[in-house]
Amino acid sequence: MQPVIKVENLGKSYLIGHHSARGERYVALRDVLAQGVKDVLHKSREAFRGRQVLQGNEVEEFWALRNVAFEVAQGEVVGIIGRNGAGKSTLLKVLSRITEPTEGKVTIRGRVASLLEVGTGFHPELTGRENIFLNGAILGMSKAEIRSKFDEIVAFAEVAKFIDTPVKRYSSGMYVRLAFAVAAHLDPEILVVDEVLAVGDASFQKKCLGKMQEVSGKGGRTVLFVSHNMTAVQSLCSRGIVMKNGQTAFIGDTENCVREYLMAAGQISSEAKWGDAHSAPNNGQVWVKSIRAISYRTDGQDSSLFDMTTPISIEVDVEAVKKSVFHVTLVFSSDQGVIAFTSGATPPRDTNQLTDVGSYRFTCHVPANLLNEGGYNIRLLIVEDNTRIGISVEDAIGFDVKDLTPRGVGSWHDREPGPIRPNLEWRVVCKTEAAL
Repeated sequence: MQPVIKVENLGKSYLIGHHSARGERYVALRDVLAQGVKDVLHKSREAFRGRQVLQGNEVEEFWALRNVAFEVAQGEVVGIIGRNGAGKSTLLKVLSRITEPTEGKVTIRGRVASLLEVGTGFHPELTGRENIFLNGAILGMSKAEIRSKFDEIVAFAEVAKFIDTPVKRYSSGMYVRLAFAVAAHLDPEILVVDEVLAVGDASFQKKCLGKMQEVSGKGGRTVLFVSHNMTAVQSLCSRGIVMKNGQTAFIGDTENCVREYLMAAGQISSEAKWGDAHSAPNNGQVWVKSIRAISYRTDGQDSSLFDMTTPISIEVDVEAVKKSVFHVTLVFSSDQGVIAFTSGATPPRDTNQLTDVGSYRFTCHVPANLLNEGGYNIRLLIVEDNTRIGISVEDAIGFDVKDLTPRGVGSWHDREPGPIRPNLEWRVVCKTEAAL
């Protein structure tokens, strides 16, 4: 089967104008007038030739997209993720035929409905009813097709009371609800949705995600979904594309795409080290040397692969430069910021080993079958004298937990839940040498 979207060596460049600093300390009025006349003549000449009119006296070529290539099959829901400025919206505009590519080729087999920003394809002076017919006509629908879907669109958008009110009086949320309802209900073969869903409230976003799942699942239609909400991307999309600096940095299944995106953003690393007290998290009494996550296979060997059925240890190395009492706490959170649990270590009541100067290693042992599949970040806290936080390191390390048990053969999901210890075991190793 031929792909419904095929992108080959796609590139889009823009010319950006800059005002150069010529180092002139004094500019006379005649210079300003002369430069103004030159600018008018230059802009008139460029406009007459049909070229882009630029502001400034220096021109820079900027490639918003370069060497982009991928294919999308019919019925696929593909998430496009990346940092701001990575080229996601430009890519969707090219696919929606809003802007022409500078180089490359795009082949689209099917009718495309785009929802790229609030109010796209709407006329502010027209009512909601009139804009439904206008937008449907832009999407290539006949009047009979639009009329047959009209009631469903109004009910989904929840704007029946204001359907005959000019949309310029709509709130941004009402705008988005009506625009999405039109795009989703007029049976496009390809639905392109940008980050505009972030404008709506939580219930509307849930409704939209459900509608896109229905459109792609039952209707067999293709969806391209751009979002910074990793939870929505993982729940909706079967495949992903990571954009970076206008290029496709990674293409694969959604889980690996999210991991690649977070790693590129510096959010996931199973180990963090600091070489000296000046660069390390430091409160003047202790400083953090390193923190790392270790997975233990059944054979007892270290591994960088974190499995649900394998114990995990978190090792924290700190250096005490002054006699003090401090407590180490780890906060385990999911990629979405939901706290899973916390675990802390306090000095034994019958010893004063944590008051000595020296190096210490704290080891937190997480039992098997405690963490669900997914990504986790760890926040490191060092509390002084059990009263105040002396050191706080947000997202100190992170790791992905996978379910590697074969499905149907004693899978974790098929087992009865066993007892879980709420208090994790801490082991403190004290050494007074300069380094561990």
